[in-house]
Amino acid sequence: MNVPSKVPVSILTGFLGSGKTTLLNRILSEEHGKRIAVIENEFGEVGIDQALVIDADEEIFEMSNGCICCTVRGDLIRVLGNLTKRRDKFDYVLVETTGLADPGPVAQTFFMDDEIRAEFSLDGIVTLVDAAHIEQQLGRSDESTEQVAFADVLVLNKTDLVNDEALDRLEARLREMNRMAQVVRSERADVPVDTVLNLDAFNLDDVLERRPTFLEPEYPFEWTGVYSLGVGRFELSLADGPDPAMSLVVVPHQEPDDAALREGAEWCVRRYAEPAQLIVPGEEIPVGKHVNLKLDSPGRKSFTLVVDVPLRVGLYAQHTAEEFDLQLKDAQGATIEPEAERTWVAQHEHDDEVGSIAIETDGDVDAERLNAWLGRLLRERGVDIFRMKGFISLAGEPRRFVFQGVHMLFDGQPDRPWGDSPRRNQLVFIGRNLDEENMRQGFEACLV
Repeated sequence: MNVPSKVPVSILTGFLGSGKTTLLNRILSEEHGKRIAVIENEFGEVGIDQALVIDADEEIFEMSNGCICCTVRGDLIRVLGNLTKRRDKFDYVLVETTGLADPGPVAQTFFMDDEIRAEFSLDGIVTLVDAAHIEQQLGRSDESTEQVAFADVLVLNKTDLVNDEALDRLEARLREMNRMAQVVRSERADVPVDTVLNLDAFNLDDVLERRPTFLEPEYPFEWTGVYSLGVGRFELSLADGPDPAMSLVVVPHQEPDDAALREGAEWCVRRYAEPAQLIVPGEEIPVGKHVNLKLDSPGRKSFTLVVDVPLRVGLYAQHTAEEFDLQLKDAQGATIEPEAERTWVAQHEHDDEVGSIAIETDGDVDAERLNAWLGRLLRERGVDIFRMKGFISLAGEPRRFVFQGVHMLFDGQPDRPWGDSPRRNQLVFIGRNLDEENMRQGFEACLV
């Protein structure tokens, strides 16, 4: 009996605007004989990247509005799990991460989850580096540093924007950061496909030597409490805390030992990837579902947990119990202490000042007004705008106008005709401390 080989997976990463989508399009347009499934992760509420990928026979799956390194890891597992049911449709997988993702936790998925590990093998991590902007990005972003450190191949892109002396200095710095990676120089991500696919380059032992905590997973929750409960109704109450809501999953039949807690944690990763059901004070908390407890009213808030048979439950909560003075009481008002507790310490923090702004509106845009607005915006805020991309409906132009930009660099050109598609403007800006209302008003002033 022939056992099917594992499907190789390449992770395509790089900071915002480094050229990931350009390289992806180049791979998909090459005659390499592979059937590729593409998984994309967007940062922000409006998905743009999939529409920037060329029309191809390859299947594209999109995961939006989340950090792929924690809250969306369950979504990645779900998509990969669905792909296993369609093994006859593809023989290679490309995962393109958001430019704000640390690729380490993405790679963890292929070692931490038994089902995924049995079907897929991590072929390598390819990191694109924007030669014109990487120096300032390395100084301001931990993610860009991690992307370089984890790479098996570093594609030093946009070399036409930097002189040879600066390129040599930059390549030397990158090699100091990661002596294991192959460095390939490119313009417009034009590299031979065999330098980024079929690498067989990811070596777990090497990674563990560099980062012993690599197989310590990151989770979208911080605390677990295990409670032994009899039959009845129980009150879960929370005081005012740091957030107006608390994400929570109640896991039934949760044993208190470490192995069982880790198994429960991996199960909860999938639940946290599902949309949360909003629960208001006084309502019953469903077991095994991802819920969002509404806590925006002042004072202590109470919710109900109903148990039909005696069992242990695990509360996997977004925040620690101490932050909200979380208490579980029986029908007589007696406090039930947890049989076991576990705090899950995240290994990374997100920059709260970095966010995305999405502008969507119908109507045609006056080209001169748009040019003046963008020029003023980039002069004033270009340093803080990491990435911008989208489509614009220009008045009198039968084709949609596609634009992309990084900091103060802007590139745009007419794309395919609108045809029967509705003419609509979609713009996404990713950056630090962006004024959404001001930018929205500025763009709307460009409409005809």
